Amino acid sequence: MNGRLSYRILRMPLIFPFETSFGRQTERVPIIFRLEKDGITSYSECVTDVDPFYSYESNSTVMSIIKGYLGKMVASAGDHDEFTRSASLIKGHNMAKAALEMLLWDHEARKAGKSLHSMLGHGKGYAEVGVSIGMESIKSLIARVDDSVRMGYRRIKVKIKRGREIEILSAVRDAFPDIVLTADANSDYSIKDMDTLRKIDRYNLKYIEQPFDHDDLIYHGRLAKEISTPICLDESITSPEKALKALEIGACSVINIKPGRVSGLGNSMKIAEICREFKAHVWVGGMLETGIGRSYNVSLASSSLIDYPGDTSPNSRYFHRDIVANPFTMKDGRISPSSEPGAGYIVDEKAMNEYTVESGVIYEW
Repeated sequence: MNGRLSYRILRMPLIFPFETSFGRQTERVPIIFRLEKDGITSYSECVTDVDPFYSYESNSTVMSIIKGYLGKMVASAGDHDEFTRSASLIKGHNMAKAALEMLLWDHEARKAGKSLHSMLGHGKGYAEVGVSIGMESIKSLIARVDDSVRMGYRRIKVKIKRGREIEILSAVRDAFPDIVLTADANSDYSIKDMDTLRKIDRYNLKYIEQPFDHDDLIYHGRLAKEISTPICLDESITSPEKALKALEIGACSVINIKPGRVSGLGNSMKIAEICREFKAHVWVGGMLETGIGRSYNVSLASSSLIDYPGDTSPNSRYFHRDIVANPFTMKDGRISPSSEPGAGYIVDEKAMNEYTVESGVIYEW
C-alpha cells in the first residue's frame, strides 16, 4: 500500500448555542480526513455541517463527491496544485475540494520540514483575532461582548437579521461606543430593505457583512453606493474570479476569506493578492472549526496579505474539549501559528475517539 485516505465524522457539543439568521446551532458535526502517504500522516477538516444552510454543500454531499471522484484525485496528485487542476473538472463542491487540498498542503509542509505558514509565504508571525458573537437576548449579548472586550479581541462581530438589527446594534454601540464593531447578516436582507440598511450607518461599523443573497454581486454594488458603511462579502466570493468581479464592479471593499468556501489555501492566497491589488481589505473567517481546521486558518491569517482581524478565536471558546493536544491561546489579541512542520496540530486521539460517530476508509492505493 502506498497511501490511504480515511475519514471520521464527529459529534461535538458547543459550549454555548450559536445563533445566526440561518438558525440556532448547538453542536458541530465535522468530517475529519486523514491522509497516510510517504510515511507521513496528515489531517484536515471539512467545514460543512449536516444541513446545507450556509451553502448547498453538506456532510452528505461531501462524502458522496469524495468517495466518487475526489479521493482518487488525491491518490494520483503529486501536490496540491496538481490536485486543484484535476479537481477543477468537477463543478462546485468547494468545501470538499478544500478539505483534500489542505491535506496535501500539510503533507507537503511536513515532508519539507517546514511550517505551513512559512510554506504559504508573506508571513508576519501572528494572526490578529476578532470574535463572532451569535444572536442572544440583549442582556446576554452585552455580557458576552463585555467579556470579549476584556479578553482583548481586536474586533467584535455580532450577528444580525431582519427585524433585530436596530435593537442589537443600538444596544451594543451604546454600551461600547469605541470598540471596532461589525455586523454579519448572513444574506438575510433583500433590496427591499434598503431603507433599513441605510440606518446602519449611524452605528459606525467597520463593515457590514453579506447583507444580500449568497451569490449576489449586483445589489451589493448598488448598496455600496447608497450607504457609507463598507460592504464585506462572504458567501458571494467562491473563487478568485468572483473576488475580481466583485472588486471591479464595486460590490465590496472588504472580503472575508474562508478556505473551505474557495476550494482551499491556494485560492485563498490568490484572493488575498487580488485584494492587495485593489487596495481592498481582507480577513480570514471561521466556521466553528476544531483545532485541526483552526490551525490552517491561523496559518493563513498570519500572512501579511491579511490586514483585518479574523474569526480565529482560541479553541476554548467553542468546545469544552477539543481534538488537539496543543490548543491555540491568545495574547494581546493575537495568536501565533505553530512553527512545527505542517499546520502544527497535535491530534488528541482519545478525544477524537470519544467524539467519533462514524469512520471508514475512502481509498487505498
